[in-house]
Amino acid sequence: MNSSSSTTRNLLNFSGGPGALAESVLQQVKASIESVPGIGLSILGISHRSKWFTDLVLDTEERIRSLLSLSKDYHVLFLQGGATQQFSTVAMAFSHLSKHPAEYLDTGYWSSKSIEGANQGLAQSELQRSNLDLKVTWSGRETGYSKLPSNSELELSAHAPYFHYVSNETVEGLQFKEIVGLDSVPRICDMSSDFLSAPIDANRFSLIYAHAQKNLGPAGVTVVVIKDELLKLVRPGIPAFLDYRTHAQAHSNFNTPPVFAIYVVNLITKWLMQEVGGLAEMQEINLEKAQCLYDLIDHSENFYKSTVSKANRSTMNVTFRLPSPELEQAFIIKSESMGFSGLGGHRSVGGIRASLYNGVTLNAVRELTQFMSDFRANI
Repeated sequence: MNSSSSTTRNLLNFSGGPGALAESVLQQVKASIESVPGIGLSILGISHRSKWFTDLVLDTEERIRSLLSLSKDYHVLFLQGGATQQFSTVAMAFSHLSKHPAEYLDTGYWSSKSIEGANQGLAQSELQRSNLDLKVTWSGRETGYSKLPSNSELELSAHAPYFHYVSNETVEGLQFKEIVGLDSVPRICDMSSDFLSAPIDANRFSLIYAHAQKNLGPAGVTVVVIKDELLKLVRPGIPAFLDYRTHAQAHSNFNTPPVFAIYVVNLITKWLMQEVGGLAEMQEINLEKAQCLYDLIDHSENFYKSTVSKANRSTMNVTFRLPSPELEQAFIIKSESMGFSGLGGHRSVGGIRASLYNGVTLNAVRELTQFMSDFRANI
């Protein structure tokens, strides 16, 4: 594949993850594979114990603090294991804080996985007794995960050790438009697929985690934002590698960290601040991209059909169906031949999914809608 076609494929990457990188970031990454500016070494060969990397971590921490307008009582960590490891770690670290069960929302594929992982974490830490079992306070399973609850619909306990939810469900294409939960209970959120895609009131959360393969960079690093107040309450005796305090004290350099992935996160935070202009500007772009695609779907006379509530539609993951599985397969095959990548729905639900992460441009979405119009017209 020549350079021109490679660039086109990168621009038309609608994969659910790993997702597209902004073109300017991708070019910097490309150059750094050979030599990082000012260092003379490949990014793949720079020591995690070097002053350069120590400074990089501190700079990336501060850029995330700035983008989120975090107060001074938060730590920013760069961990490994993805969101999947956080599912168990959160339960192991904090379920002991109350005699009441931690409360979870079951709003889609990944929130159900977080509940499974939390239960495994409880079992591993010998905490799973009748009074410590997790409590699912709301579930969309019976309705096929087609909608999300509003805050007013939730019946939550002020005595729970923490409350957990997933802000954006990538598989179903659902996204919370408001912060849910009680401010009096530690609020923990998996923001893996919409972190740094729009402004949020991050100071209302006790812990946020987000693996990087959506909006932040390549797979391999997970960003954790944790409030000091909660950090001090980590259960005694938890293994050092799973202890947030260990990583906070070491500035994410307790063991060999993913240097390359953290470097790319740093480039993306710079891109957001210097080229995009901040999270408010990023949100405007993301909303325009999503509206462009949803408008085409809504005016296709049900040839393309969204299966989730309009009020809860995700700006990150637009999911839809065609009139038959055969047409969906033909759509995917044709789209790939036209240079589009990653439009197949998640293996658990099928259908079509266009992921509009930060690195996807408005022009790429317009090309997609033109393809969709042409595909419908030629059936």
